[in-house]
Amino acid sequence: MEQHLTENRNMAKSIMIQGTMSNAGKSLLVTGLCRILRQDGYRVAPFKSQNMALNSYVTRENLEMGRAQVVQAEACGIEPSVCMNPILLKPTTDMGSQVIVNGEVVGDMRAVDYFRKKKEYLPVIRQAYQKLDEQYDIIVIEGAGSPAEINLKQDDIVNMGMARLADAPVLLVGDIDRGGVFAQLVGTVMLLEKEEQDRIKGRIINKFRGDQKILEPGLSMLREKCGKPVLGVVPYLDVEIEEEDSLAESLGRREKGENIDLAVIRLPKISNFTDFQPLLLEPSLSVRYVDRVSELGSPDVVILPGTKSTMSDMRWLRESGLEAAIVRLVGAGTIVFGICGGYQMLGTRIEDACGAEGDGSMRGMGLLPIRTVFETSKTRTRMEGRTGKLSGRFESLSDKKVSGYEIHMGSSHLTDLRSGSLIHMSSCEENPSRNVPQEKPDGCCKGNAIGTYLHGIFDEEEFREAFVSLLHDAKGLDYTAGVSRSYREYKEKQYDRLAEALRESLDMEQITRIIQEGA
Repeated sequence: MEQHLTENRNMAKSIMIQGTMSNAGKSLLVTGLCRILRQDGYRVAPFKSQNMALNSYVTRENLEMGRAQVVQAEACGIEPSVCMNPILLKPTTDMGSQVIVNGEVVGDMRAVDYFRKKKEYLPVIRQAYQKLDEQYDIIVIEGAGSPAEINLKQDDIVNMGMARLADAPVLLVGDIDRGGVFAQLVGTVMLLEKEEQDRIKGRIINKFRGDQKILEPGLSMLREKCGKPVLGVVPYLDVEIEEEDSLAESLGRREKGENIDLAVIRLPKISNFTDFQPLLLEPSLSVRYVDRVSELGSPDVVILPGTKSTMSDMRWLRESGLEAAIVRLVGAGTIVFGICGGYQMLGTRIEDACGAEGDGSMRGMGLLPIRTVFETSKTRTRMEGRTGKLSGRFESLSDKKVSGYEIHMGSSHLTDLRSGSLIHMSSCEENPSRNVPQEKPDGCCKGNAIGTYLHGIFDEEEFREAFVSLLHDAKGLDYTAGVSRSYREYKEKQYDRLAEALRESLDMEQITRIIQEGA
């Protein structure tokens, strides 16, 4: 990776955010910088060569990418593209991941096999970056983990290797909330090669709580030790920006509402938990994540989220006692809502003859009359339309606007045609060869259970408010919609709040100068 992309070319300016460790706040800072640069009139795009996450997204081209770059693209005011995240790794076990290149699955690999092979993906990364380079003024690049992970530095394609490829200046971020931030920032630089150290143009301390004056002696010593300026101390920010991985703080936080208790089961391989972010717009909801029976209690609704490993997480649900507890709650009147893998679990049977998750079959929870059969190909599609005619407890959810995307390995079939089916209509835009919307069955409901493959089903306020109103009616309570009804508008306000906070805490004049001068 000695040759970089700037030779004999007029390319976009770039800046790269690297961290001293995972969850140092790289994604959030990239999102904020993208918003600031957009506000300042630049055409800006995010980029992360290799992302590891279970939260993913389907683009307009029906290709798969990590949600962090989707969030960052939204902050830039542009359409997400797989060029922004050419390689996505979705962990399937502790030792391996599903590898997705340019939005398409290429297979499952053990970590050691991927490590040997990853240099082969350098042309893919180069091509993706060049496509962005042709369209934008500035590219904000995100690293992964730490650049000082010396056991992974050989053929690195995501930290200093990527910085070298793009000839990008680097800002190094440390998380002070976990402690040891000065050792992190100094130690990381000491473990780098001289050329890599020279690429670092400044440091940022993130997630600070308290009086910044207390930090001053440490900041002065930090400058003396490494000769690199501290470009800002970012406070612990109170903004609601979608997170993407298992370290997300929202998974351990309880949002306290007034009337309705909503419990999301924190599955070991939970994915796309950003599906529940729009529920924060409803002040009457208390949203909490639970992973043991003792935490479950008697909620008004239980949500089974998506998962990368349906069968493995179904076994965990059974062995933990949560399956039996949920079935008892549903029998007593509690609603259970399954999305994607959670929807599959609610069925009567899950079969995997093709070995997508390991050969075999197993019974589901038996709460919905569906049978799921895994397939070797992955379904990836964007959906937009309205729910069909539902009956019983969920009748009020009929004919409600929904939009989102499906991303799953199996297909589910009704075993009882008398059950209510959620019907989504594909928009004509998603099916340009058709001049009328195409109906597609997706999900079903029976008794107190309901499920769908549609990620993002709560994004549309029409469906979300109908669902929350249903929960209130069940308790004899009046429902008043939240002040911020549009989730899209809510997200835009959060991006602006983030940008404002970063402008106040970062030396943006110096950062802009670093971008213009380059590495």
